[in-house]
Amino acid sequence: MTEKLKPYKIRICVAGLLFAATGSTAFAQPGASESPLFTNQYTLHIRIEGPLSTLTRKRSNEDYLDGKISYTDDSGAVHEFDLKFRTRGNYRRRRSTCNFPPVRLNLKKKQVQGTEFAGQNILKLVSPCKPSRAKYEQYVLKEYLAYKILQLHTPYSFRTRLLKITWVDTDKKNKTMEKYAFVIEHKNQLADRLGVTVAEIQGTRHSRLDRAQASIASVFQYLIGNTDFSLVRGAKDDACCHNGVLVSKGGSAFFPIPYDFDFAGVVNASYAEPNPKFRLNSVTRRLYRGNCSVNAELGTTISMFAQRKDAVFELIRAQKGLTDRERKRTLAFINKFYVELADQSRIKSKFSRVCF
Repeated sequence: MTEKLKPYKIRICVAGLLFAATGSTAFAQPGASESPLFTNQYTLHIRIEGPLSTLTRKRSNEDYLDGKISYTDDSGAVHEFDLKFRTRGNYRRRRSTCNFPPVRLNLKKKQVQGTEFAGQNILKLVSPCKPSRAKYEQYVLKEYLAYKILQLHTPYSFRTRLLKITWVDTDKKNKTMEKYAFVIEHKNQLADRLGVTVAEIQGTRHSRLDRAQASIASVFQYLIGNTDFSLVRGAKDDACCHNGVLVSKGGSAFFPIPYDFDFAGVVNASYAEPNPKFRLNSVTRRLYRGNCSVNAELGTTISMFAQRKDAVFELIRAQKGLTDRERKRTLAFINKFYVELADQSRIKSKFSRVCF
């Protein structure tokens, strides 16, 4: 039997105090000043040169290719570093899915000292997987927004940085293209920042999760319309968890930290399909996948999400690069979530009564 869900209205003061203490757009992070790439939030314009045609032809997730990465700082000084890069991922690395696969960047820490990339070594890059089609750049911007929305609600989240990249294909007489992309901080850097340890395990039980964080992660995934994840299990032959990691403090409860949101309804990528086992006809159909063990936390969690509604909408309205059409679609999709939060009967029917 599930625990009775307390109405979120009576807990709004708790969420309000938390919101005031942490600020409207970010949580204080230990050691944040050591990583300008993620503490600075203006769009960084960079240039990446390398054999891009070789990258897309071979699609190796083991063999690195040599290239260069450069940017111009506010003073007009040009910074250029050696770069090694290769493909990464699974689904988006397939030729049938993407013309341009996801990329992993490898920098030399000694070369980037004193620059925007100080302290960085390995970075996951998310870029349009069909660069010739405008809607794929919109997918990238909307997935970037999903990360920013999670950051509004919990410090246990991956930091990101929006980039405008001029890609230079040295295989094709320096043919160029310019596209939005974003980088995600490495899990080891996240662990250092939060003072936690990444758990390299196959899986765990829901009872081992920090209930507050599990509740936030579950409601967040519902907000963005994502079902392509697990808080306690990895994909076949992969470490836990599917599209997420677990971290812990001194062997205490595990904190689930989700990532990879391109199958979410808020992104609505044309290649995304709902998991057949959930019997959803579209990725834009929401399904709550929270465990019943977090029902006692739902009141506080929902209060916090309700409290931060305006901050979420402001993120979407302010996002550079989104077309007016996609901005309106994104606002409308997210607003449906908040309409449900305003109705107590819907909260019970959509959350506490359908938990597993």
